[in-house]
Amino acid sequence: MRNIVQASFIATYRCNAKCQMCEIWKHPTKPSEELDPKYLEKLPAGLRINITGGEPMLREDIEEIFKILYPKAYLLELSTNGYFTEKIVHLAEKYPNILIRVSVEGLPKLNDKLRGIPNGFDHALRTILELKKTKCKNIGFSIVISPHNVQDLIHLYELCCYLEIELGNSVIHNSWYFHKFDNVITGDEKVWKGEAEFIKRLLTSPRRKIKDKLKDYVRAYFNLSILKRLRGDPSGYRPPCGAGKDFFFIDPYGNITPCNGSEEEWIIGNIKEQSFEEIMNSERFKQVMEKVKACKLECCFVVTERHEMVRKPWKPIWWILKNKIKLALNIPVNF
Repeated sequence: MRNIVQASFIATYRCNAKCQMCEIWKHPTKPSEELDPKYLEKLPAGLRINITGGEPMLREDIEEIFKILYPKAYLLELSTNGYFTEKIVHLAEKYPNILIRVSVEGLPKLNDKLRGIPNGFDHALRTILELKKTKCKNIGFSIVISPHNVQDLIHLYELCCYLEIELGNSVIHNSWYFHKFDNVITGDEKVWKGEAEFIKRLLTSPRRKIKDKLKDYVRAYFNLSILKRLRGDPSGYRPPCGAGKDFFFIDPYGNITPCNGSEEEWIIGNIKEQSFEEIMNSERFKQVMEKVKACKLECCFVVTERHEMVRKPWKPIWWILKNKIKLALNIPVNF
């Protein structure tokens, strides 16, 4: 338990979007079923906590959730589709040191098609522009890379560079959490070649500030695992999974589970019924960790990669330097 540094709180399964790669919206929670914010007091201090969904801004008590978690967290994150601009900006003004990522799946036409939400990109961009007027500076878009949107990936990155905001990314998954098991992940040459080009762009970041360039270089290293997953490389290309050891999830009912990538939800315990320490030191925890150890899904989660970079910093540093030199000298780069 000493190693755990990140928690993701799935505040709700309600969502106003109807994403093609995720069907949470077909399985909404009832507001009365969702975890009372008071139980979040049980979480240990010092965690990096991501508030996600569904769409977390649909919770009427979202401000109470922030009130409890903001002083407790090392860093508090909000993952949102950006539709509720005024509510998001209000939170950013009240809690300026949070991290906000607004989810999009490409440029306007493609985004609205894939996310099934009319004028979704318009709302997302409007939210970003309004956030830039606040003291909250850790803002940006995020995208789930898939065969359906890889053609917009670099253009979206260029837009983020122009707006001087972040672009976070992950890769499409199948799991209990998304209620999807038919997303195509590997084998599409167009997709993995697009991802390879994205890595090159990150390594030659056009951003003005050194700090922002360095973030892009590190993100390029993380995307190396995504590239290998999309390409269908043999297992062993990413660090050992940190689910349950480095990070965990809390679902809207208060269940604690090691990850959101497994085929079924591996529930360790419930925060309403036990203390956090009791849950993470239980026999059930040991049983679930055996399932994590045996899992062969090879998910690519940024948390696992981030923690591995901290433990072995020489690996990303050497990889970044080596490939930046090659790109500068026009030497072919093969990832």
